[in-house]
Amino acid sequence: MLNLEELEQLVAFKELGTLSKVAEQFLISTPSLSRSMQHLEEDFGVTLFERSVNRISLNETGERAVQVARRILETSQQGIQEVRDFDQSLKTITVTSVAPAPLWSLLPTLTSLYPDKQIKHKICSTNQVLEAIDENTTDIAVLPFSFEGHSIDSLPYLKESLDIVVPLDHVLAKETSISFSDIDGYNFLLMNQIGFWNDLVQEKMPASKFLVQSSRFEFEELANNSTLPRFATNLSKDRETLQTERVIIPLSDPEAHMTYYLVSLNPDIHLAEFIK
Repeated sequence: MLNLEELEQLVAFKELGTLSKVAEQFLISTPSLSRSMQHLEEDFGVTLFERSVNRISLNETGERAVQVARRILETSQQGIQEVRDFDQSLKTITVTSVAPAPLWSLLPTLTSLYPDKQIKHKICSTNQVLEAIDENTTDIAVLPFSFEGHSIDSLPYLKESLDIVVPLDHVLAKETSISFSDIDGYNFLLMNQIGFWNDLVQEKMPASKFLVQSSRFEFEELANNSTLPRFATNLSKDRETLQTERVIIPLSDPEAHMTYYLVSLNPDIHLAEFIK
């Protein structure tokens, strides 16, 4: 049976050119390496080398054996990684969400219910979440609509509504409700990690420019020291502070009011445990 380490040594011989260099790389003696190459020839059942008194080189069959060895080694690494990934998946619950807000309550609940599991999460576009469901690469998905599929559990989880936040002296501060068309053309501060909300506001406000921030700290610094409006929701963690320092104006458009649905692809995770 072919030995993977001997195949690695064969490939190294092709790359380094001499037995002594290969022996040095693998921390073995040259005679031991010579025996390994002879063993490979026995396993393949053919001669792989041209040998002379002071020289050894690959023959034409040996060159092909190197190509085969590379494929075997690559496949073996893929197999090892596949097994490791599978083992890790048994210890991990993966959550893929279209927005951050549902994760604020979902992740602590998962940690409490499954203390022996590692919880991994990511925020993606709606299409990316659907791809994760289709490819079965997530245990729980959060979508902005109901999802039905064979052996898939789906339930409504929570509601989120989008608002704008403006300084007290802003021209819009006296409004009690507003639409996307009303604010299209105004420039806004925008976090880039708010999931599908990013795409929605840019779609609905094509005439607006957005100062997009990836750092929460930098975003808050700008928001506190700038007259630019920003967005918030009924679930925003800093909503109480915002209400005392800014004016929060709800958006009236139907698209600004979202119901999130939990989708479970893991038969061991029952969504009823998360619904209050």
